[in-house]
Amino acid sequence: MRWLVGWSSIAASFGTAGRVSGANGHGGYGGYGANGHGGQGGHGANGQGGRHANAQPGQPGQPGYAPAGAPLHGGIADAAHPGDPGADADRTVQPVGAQLLWGDPDPLWAVGDWRPDEIRTLTADPADPFTRLAVLGCCGATDAELRRALYAARGGALRHLTQWSGSYTAVVQAGRRITVVGDLAGARPVFYTPWASGTAYATAALPLADLIEAQLDIGHLAALLACPDSPEALGDGTPYAGVRRIPPGHALILREGSREITGYEPVASLAVAAPEADAERAMEGVREALVDAVRARLTAPRHAPDTPPPYDPGPVPGMGPADRRAARGAPAPGVGADLSGGSASATLALLAAGLPGAPGTLGSPAGARLLAVTFNDLATPQGREAELERARAIAADPRLHHVVVAAAEEALPYADLDGPLTDEPGPSLVFAARERRRLAAGSADHFTGHGARQVLDAHPARMADLLMDRRRRHLLRPVAALARSASASGAGGESLLVPLTVYSAARRLSRTTYRAGMEAAAARLREGGVTERSSGPVDASLAALTWSRPGPAAGWLTGEALAEVSIRLVAAAGRPPLSLRPGEARARSVLARHAADHRVFEQAVEVRSQRLHAPFLDNQVVRAARALPESLRVQPGARAEILRSVLSSAGVRELPSGWGATAHTPNETATRLGLRAALPDLLDLFASPLLADAGLIEARVVRQALLDAADGRPVPLDGLAELVSMELWLHRLLARRGTCWTGTSTARRRAVPEGVPVHRPALS
Repeated sequence: MRWLVGWSSIAASFGTAGRVSGANGHGGYGGYGANGHGGQGGHGANGQGGRHANAQPGQPGQPGYAPAGAPLHGGIADAAHPGDPGADADRTVQPVGAQLLWGDPDPLWAVGDWRPDEIRTLTADPADPFTRLAVLGCCGATDAELRRALYAARGGALRHLTQWSGSYTAVVQAGRRITVVGDLAGARPVFYTPWASGTAYATAALPLADLIEAQLDIGHLAALLACPDSPEALGDGTPYAGVRRIPPGHALILREGSREITGYEPVASLAVAAPEADAERAMEGVREALVDAVRARLTAPRHAPDTPPPYDPGPVPGMGPADRRAARGAPAPGVGADLSGGSASATLALLAAGLPGAPGTLGSPAGARLLAVTFNDLATPQGREAELERARAIAADPRLHHVVVAAAEEALPYADLDGPLTDEPGPSLVFAARERRRLAAGSADHFTGHGARQVLDAHPARMADLLMDRRRRHLLRPVAALARSASASGAGGESLLVPLTVYSAARRLSRTTYRAGMEAAAARLREGGVTERSSGPVDASLAALTWSRPGPAAGWLTGEALAEVSIRLVAAAGRPPLSLRPGEARARSVLARHAADHRVFEQAVEVRSQRLHAPFLDNQVVRAARALPESLRVQPGARAEILRSVLSSAGVRELPSGWGATAHTPNETATRLGLRAALPDLLDLFASPLLADAGLIEARVVRQALLDAADGRPVPLDGLAELVSMELWLHRLLARRGTCWTGTSTARRRAVPEGVPVHRPALS
């Protein structure tokens, strides 16, 4: 896992420049004096801060001097305030295995296996070393563009830091003001927590939880299971008490430890509807953003695995070089892409293969083929034949080298539940082994189509936005498509009532205020009406036409857990949202939830030396998609038409038949087969579950649901995946013995040191 961490405090020095000598002497440069003068720009605990104008350290009477042989002191350690005993500690807090990007007064570290080209730092002027910028990740900006954005950010214009292609995190220091900018989707979040008379921030929540020894936030875990798509229930919390998250599209500004969270996107007027954008120009913007996002990855330096794989014994019957390399668990050098047969992954693969340059392996001549990977599930071959045929037809392009990864029972869902600890829980933990097998056959830089549905498709609640804008005629095609789907599923008589039912639900939502919608959702949780049976697209669309709805796992939560989440929704009803238009608000929340799940997915399936790229979650692609008119998006097949236009503009005009067909739903057969194969392990996992200790579930109820799912009874399988994933995550979190920090007063400071708090039922 790669992350960056830093902090800002009233105390200006944290010992990042090295410790100094002298128990009762003067603090040195970058140190924190215990009983003397503070370091450069800082304050001592019982002395004066500052730095003498022409003094040199190490001279008698000057900062940094101490008698020879005096014990070493320095670093604020984990002191909460100058009077804390930790302020006199002999050790300095630092992340384990960190790379210091800049030191005091507000240090910043990069932790993890960052590539050299993924870390870029610059200063505005050599004479002003405390006005500087750090960009971590894949960023397509030039040094001149970074410097111009630094000048703009110094004056308070933050949006310039988010307009480059790629996926990255930007940190700006201007004197004692630190600005950390998050992304629009939420795939690169920023977390913060009060610490050492100031604020510590990071791009991962677990390191901050270790720093403050945070306990679990059981209420947040309950909201994550009850209403995962409702940011109103989740708030700005994390699974760790005391660690907060800034919302997508916002920045964290620290001034000597004081916090401010501000948005950098313009806010639309609530008085009148915005004029509808031109469809052709909007689709042109999506094309340019996607092409720039792909080009930013292709123009970055190429990488190979850090260490050579074990010796290849040579040809193996039935295995090619790619198969042998995947069996060793090492990605191929160069650039590759998923090719599942869907429109999103195929668009990225064709764009990457068609752009000028050398998209293939290291050392290849210009025009080398791009590695395209398709997964073939041999355990459940029925149902995906059309997609596999489309993948083979697209892979016939001479610019693509096609690799098919075939697997049977060993790659079913719920197989090999041992995996790494992720920053937060997510439903992808139960599918990690399956996805890791596919990605191991990919490249060092691998494109995925994750996020295309959430970014380009219109959420069903956007039909209410059209009614608010009096654009009723644009509802004809989507309502007719839903009626046809109901008729195709065998409900011929009910299909005649679909248009009226959908229109009534959209009209009711358009006339429901945000406050009324939140209060109705809270009442539904209190009354226990959380069980939904979506038998088709019509039921799913009707269930989505609301301000907030329960998640698939809510039906297994205890009444007390649901009541606590309902209190959160009632409290959120009094706070105005970012958008009072239900369709826009629901689309943003669904995108944020998917981006958070994608981040967990990246950590769970991580293959050493491999980077997963999801261009659809880039800032510029999200902005371009939001500029698409709602009348274009709320139409059947809108995403396929947009991507077809993107490929056509890039010169790809011949696509296989069936292009843009609705992507297959999660393979229910494979999921039930995996549940049946892993049933003994799952029953053991829920024999004495940690979720039951926390009071969120009843163990016998979940065990019965697992038995029912394995027997083929109608059970929300995605809800079971969320429960199993959270239980696995809790077990991995409590089983860890390491920590993210060194130099603390506690030898092994880590999150949740006392385990999951045991729930005590309330007296009735």
